[in-house]
Amino acid sequence: MRQTILARRYAKALFSLGKEKNKIGEYSEVLAVISELYDDSDAAVGDALSNPLYPLDVRQKAMAKIAESVEADVTLTSFLNLLIEKKRADILPDIAHELKVMVEKDQNISHGSIISAIDLDQTLLDKIQATLEKLTGNKVILETQVDPSIIGGIIAKVGDLVLDGSIKTQLNGLKESIKGRE
Repeated sequence: MRQTILARRYAKALFSLGKEKNKIGEYSEVLAVISELYDDSDAAVGDALSNPLYPLDVRQKAMAKIAESVEADVTLTSFLNLLIEKKRADILPDIAHELKVMVEKDQNISHGSIISAIDLDQTLLDKIQATLEKLTGNKVILETQVDPSIIGGIIAKVGDLVLDGSIKTQLNGLKESIKGRE
């Protein structure tokens, strides 16, 4: 279960420290790497760091080795050690996610998606991305999907902004307007 509120508090604290030292991007990347260890090792790392059956000093040494392997600075190492001491190491992946969201917001980065009936070539995707960046005022990172059911055109989504230029939607609109005239 995600513990978003608690993770957001820790992420906000680390974000503030990183902002002071101008290392928020680095901290976000390092936490993302450590978070991947939780996923990749079938929960062995997460269990080793958060299981209260292991003595505190053993969990601290394990986290210190992880911090050393990812070349974390003193501040981040202290933060990771604090998670062990406060028995919060299990929410490290959630903290990494929340920190990434904060860093992207700080750097004006938005995520969006493009749904099209066929694969789009890179030049067209670049034009769409440039247009979305003008509309939102943010740098946009796009994911693409192919959905033949939209018949033609594209559907672009960035945050709350949805631009639906699909043939399917246009045909449905035409259908509704014809129904309305009857």
